Amino acid sequence: MTLAYQVKNPYTQESIGQFHFSSKEEIANCFAILHEGREVQSKLRAFQRSDILRRLAGLLETHAESLASMITQETGKTIADSRIELTRAINTTIACSEEARQIQGEVLDSDAYAPARGKTGVVRYTPIGTVLCITPFNFPINIAMHKIGPAFAAGNRIIFKPAPINHGSAAKLVELCYEAGIPKEVLQLLVPDIDQMAGLVSHPDVNAVNFTGGHPAAEAIAAHAGYKKMLFELGGSDPLIVMPDADLEAAVNAAIQQRFATAGQRCTAAKRLFVHQDIYNEFRDSLLSASSELVVGDPAKEATFVGPLVNEQSAIQIQDAIDQSVKMGAHIVLGGQREGNIVFPTILENVPDDSPVMTEEVFGPVIPLREFASIDEIIPVINSSDYGLQAGVFTHDLRTINRLFDELDVGTLAVNDGPGFRAEHFPFGGVKNSGIGREGIKYAIREMSVTKTLVL
Repeated sequence: MTLAYQVKNPYTQESIGQFHFSSKEEIANCFAILHEGREVQSKLRAFQRSDILRRLAGLLETHAESLASMITQETGKTIADSRIELTRAINTTIACSEEARQIQGEVLDSDAYAPARGKTGVVRYTPIGTVLCITPFNFPINIAMHKIGPAFAAGNRIIFKPAPINHGSAAKLVELCYEAGIPKEVLQLLVPDIDQMAGLVSHPDVNAVNFTGGHPAAEAIAAHAGYKKMLFELGGSDPLIVMPDADLEAAVNAAIQQRFATAGQRCTAAKRLFVHQDIYNEFRDSLLSASSELVVGDPAKEATFVGPLVNEQSAIQIQDAIDQSVKMGAHIVLGGQREGNIVFPTILENVPDDSPVMTEEVFGPVIPLREFASIDEIIPVINSSDYGLQAGVFTHDLRTINRLFDELDVGTLAVNDGPGFRAEHFPFGGVKNSGIGREGIKYAIREMSVTKTLVL
């Protein structure tokens, strides 16, 4: 018998359920079922997969409130945040449904270059096989649909491995997938323990690994995956830059929404704020005033904006990063305290560039403010990070925008928005330790497909 995992509410610490990790026998049975899925998937036409995904979107909408409540209980995310996630997950699923009908290849003329060969190349995108989809705790439904949806639309078979604390919501999602019409031979849920994960990743019947999570876990996956296709969406230490001509009210709102929401547990959170010296004091005072009014506490209450971190270990890590940064010279101007799993919204000034809150991915509600005189000064600082996911800038100066777009080592630059901007159909991913490959429905479908050419 495998060990039982206890799922606890991060806010109340009450048990909300338990499950047993997937055993070797269950993993073997999963692959046996998926082996039958190749023929099952091959008989499903693109329009049928599209219709199934559209039905799934409808089911997600029907069950949105109960799923949102489950997310809040499992992760400590506020109920308002959880509802937003379900809205996004519905949109993601609709986009997958639409893209399932739009998977198109191309026709190439061999005579484009001498010598003339009189041949035509027909390029098609075909299923890669079985995709292992590994999801994190912070967006358990939407990130799952960013993986399951495109993988299914492309004609693949899927192993869905959620974070253990999300076992309940993951099981409900899979139930809805089956109800919508995704065959069991095509989608299977597995939650093995760490010891079993290496064997799952390296299994010869797994053709691709689609993972969202931290860089250390990605390193472990890559070490066991061999020559499998890997699509990694990892962490970030994303900068938000505020220039003198910025709309300060919008910039303050973006900083709060994209750093303190979800208790700062987002890979695209605005983790480093660079504010021009000409408007620094005004921006800081406005940020402090608005942040001090945020409601902190029970995530199940409608008014709560900042709830607990996912567990005590995470909260202690955030507190340590704050304390170490203060020892290095940073000054706390708001927050800084921890109560159990809750870290109160924290703002730091005079933060050294080599302090933990500037160099590490601090996965909690902490804003380090960094004053600057020109972008010449901050571009090297931003690019010195091991991460390069997204960046945001508030300005109307096209020269500044173009220069940041050209020189910042990131996957996306959002203008007059924060680095947390994401549209479900936009390409999404980073450089360096922020990952490899791109999500975003159309792009994820391409990542989870094989390019084949027929020469006629």
